[in-house]
Amino acid sequence: MAGRRVNVNVGVLGHIDSGKTALARALSTTASTAAFDKQPQSRERGITLDLGFSCFSVPLPARLRPAPLGAEPEPEPGAEPRLQVTLVDCPGHASLIRTIIGGAQIIDLMMLVIDVTKGMQTQSAECLVIGQIACQKLVVVLNKTDLLPEGKRQAAIDKMTKKMQKTLENTKFRGAPIIPVAARPGGPDAPETEAPQGIPELIEVVRKVKSMQMFHTPVTSAVQGDRLGICVTQFDPKLLERGLVCAPESLHTVHAALVSVEKIPYFRGSLQTKAKFHITVGHETVMGRVMFFSPAPDGFDHEPVLDSFDFSQEYLFQEQYLCPGSVPAETDGGEADRRVGQASEGRCPRQQWALVEFEKPVTCPRLCLVIGSRLDADIHANTCRLAFHGVLLHGLEDKNYAESALPRLRVYKLKHKHGIVERVMDDYSVIGRSLFKKETNIQLFVGLKVQLSTGELGVIASAFGQSGKFKVHIPGGLSPESKKILTPTLKKRGRAGRGEEAGQPEPVQHVALSLSFKRYVFDTHKRMVQSP
Repeated sequence: MAGRRVNVNVGVLGHIDSGKTALARALSTTASTAAFDKQPQSRERGITLDLGFSCFSVPLPARLRPAPLGAEPEPEPGAEPRLQVTLVDCPGHASLIRTIIGGAQIIDLMMLVIDVTKGMQTQSAECLVIGQIACQKLVVVLNKTDLLPEGKRQAAIDKMTKKMQKTLENTKFRGAPIIPVAARPGGPDAPETEAPQGIPELIEVVRKVKSMQMFHTPVTSAVQGDRLGICVTQFDPKLLERGLVCAPESLHTVHAALVSVEKIPYFRGSLQTKAKFHITVGHETVMGRVMFFSPAPDGFDHEPVLDSFDFSQEYLFQEQYLCPGSVPAETDGGEADRRVGQASEGRCPRQQWALVEFEKPVTCPRLCLVIGSRLDADIHANTCRLAFHGVLLHGLEDKNYAESALPRLRVYKLKHKHGIVERVMDDYSVIGRSLFKKETNIQLFVGLKVQLSTGELGVIASAFGQSGKFKVHIPGGLSPESKKILTPTLKKRGRAGRGEEAGQPEPVQHVALSLSFKRYVFDTHKRMVQSP
């Protein structure tokens, strides 16, 4: 009986030509049919184009073995439990970042391969960013040490080791092992008689179906993350390029999704609402349009929730993802000033979300990783193309989600309008202007509350004339101080009774009017709502 196997997936990532495939070959004892660039296209171009899978195994470390129960019999010969390390060889070319992201999502540990003669390169940095998002453990491999001058080799390795330690200093991989190797001494054209260098040290760090095999070994079961070969009878493999095997109801096809979002700090651009990004969900990458939103301001400090989305809460629309120092563009006046102060003090929301609308449906599990990128950026530019990452909290499966589901999403815009009091009609009424345009249908705003800069609260009662002016009723009446400010307008009324002005003198000082209200983005009736 074969011994128990514990599988761990180790991703081999790095810049193109850093020696990833040579390293995977040097480590592996068993290769799958998709290993070491076996595809004709890969051999023709001389680069890895798709994920490659191979493996090696070592005795299962004692810390991973279950505690013995009583006097257990000695294991049979060949039944020693093993740790199987599946190597996922990822492409390194910038244009294949989608495949790299897909590979990173199935790995437990990442080996970041660095050409020791060149150090960190653009895709090395992108792979490090992907690693911070997708996995918890990292091993840095300094490859091609045989190309360093023999007399200066150790000094060069020590210098690059210190550089990598400094690079990892501000990441979650601080203190990660850094191992020098020569996976293919002499380079790709050298004879294969040269033994790889440093491999034992690296292994020590890493440690209707008819039948199934895992690297040519028959198995009766498999779990998520295993590399598995399945023999299926009466099936033409030419009909399937790449698909998904899953338990019933575990995957859903969605047209849009609500995602908890976190910006990747190395991305230099801003994250703008209505912008399009390449959205990677599972092994699919499609274009998607985003709309960012945050909690209402009094919920900025609430603890993030990463396993569900609450439709009963209200959320604040954002023109862009908020970072410290950024100002939401949808606000103006006093609210914007207040939020500028918050941002300058580092008071940004602890959690932000995005509505992502996909250009074509994607199939994925709930709570899966989502990565937004700008893959249309220049691949030769020294810049990070990965923009944000998050967790898919809620998928919208209905094709007509805009009508059936989005009205439940209570995202609002804060609207602020400002005008001035032109004159007083009586102790309980004033005429305002500059709040609306001439063509505005003021009837839509009748009943909304406004505030005077002198402190009184009023209600828009009606339009006044044809030039965008309006009448405001003040239930509590004007204060004596306010009437004193507005006194000059009482001395000469002109033809005001007909809604016209004829040489009206200005008040001693302007009294401002402000109107604030919410408008919900997905409210089909476009209602304006004010707090009680």
